[in-house]
Amino acid sequence: MSTHDRVINFGAGPSALPVSVLEETAKSLLNFSGTGIGIGEISHRSKEFTAVVNDLESLIRTQLDVPSTHTILFSQGGASAQFSAVVMNMLARYKLLHPEKTAEEVTMDYVVTGSWSKKAAEEARRLGGGQVNVAVDSRQFSKDGKSFDNIPSHESYKLSEDPALIYYCENETVDGVEFSHDLTASTSFPFHLLKQGSLVPLVADYSSSFMCRPIPRLADHAIIYAGAQKNIGPAGLTIIIVRQDCIVDVDAAAKLGTAPVPLMLSYKTLADAKSLYNTPSVISLYMTKLVLQRMKEKGGLPYFEEMNRKKAARIYGLLKEGGEKGVFERKVSDGSESWMNATFLVVGEGAEKRFLDGAEKQGMMALKGHRCACLMPLFSNYRIQ
Repeated sequence: MSTHDRVINFGAGPSALPVSVLEETAKSLLNFSGTGIGIGEISHRSKEFTAVVNDLESLIRTQLDVPSTHTILFSQGGASAQFSAVVMNMLARYKLLHPEKTAEEVTMDYVVTGSWSKKAAEEARRLGGGQVNVAVDSRQFSKDGKSFDNIPSHESYKLSEDPALIYYCENETVDGVEFSHDLTASTSFPFHLLKQGSLVPLVADYSSSFMCRPIPRLADHAIIYAGAQKNIGPAGLTIIIVRQDCIVDVDAAAKLGTAPVPLMLSYKTLADAKSLYNTPSVISLYMTKLVLQRMKEKGGLPYFEEMNRKKAARIYGLLKEGGEKGVFERKVSDGSESWMNATFLVVGEGAEKRFLDGAEKQGMMALKGHRCACLMPLFSNYRIQ
């Protein structure tokens, strides 16, 4: 098999990457930027690698139009580490703002629409320091009363008066649901319910939809984070966009009674060291920079948003046609479908195995999803040529 005899990789994460990025990385493994040192060996303090970090930050800021009020940080640990980091940093912020409040008086709002937001809420409960209010749980509005198959309408939300954070996951990879891109739709995120005229503590997990399109009302978010491996790079890198009022002195908050925050989970540690407090995920940072550079050259987010729109329309059109013929069964309600990953069942005894075996013969791999469903990721940069 030659370098380019590659299958169509539908893996949801680690996702497929562009061949041009893999080829450039292969060269740089031996000699990065004319240094004579491989990218996996270069000092993260060197001027050559510092330039990579700066370039990546600039590519994200310009393409997403990140305002100067927000800092872009790079971390390790993936989205799962941010389940903890978000809680600890935002509780520290809240304590500094409200030193008189006890843990029993502090509330954290979670919008639970799938497996990942459910895990995030569970971590918040485990860590303590505040009460978890499930502002809405989409399972209550599902066809069977227990599945994550929809995004609830706006009138379903019950947000707290003054929460330390409001958390949602923009796209749920496992369940195939995503908040509508049309902010007038009832299945969009209800930004109009947020308290106006204040620094809203809104937190969003964008791991599986990062850089697929512009982020609605990005400036109104306190924190947006994304594990790179879903869309724009290999595993090991997490991108965190943090509003500067959320980069707080966690040690000062600990003196007032909050739990001490581990050094590497503190956003202030990362910000003060420009994301280089310790050795970062060097190769992941470099490859993600190459992917975003390629995105810019192809036209940036407008190009990719339109491409994703067309792919989603085509896939869901085929699933609808297959549903009418009794071949496929869609898992998600109308209006809640993900652009990133379409989940569906293949109907009939042994039909799923025949479908997957047939797909493999056509060079389509990793279509098997969770809980006896097929998962068809739609965005990965490798699949957009």
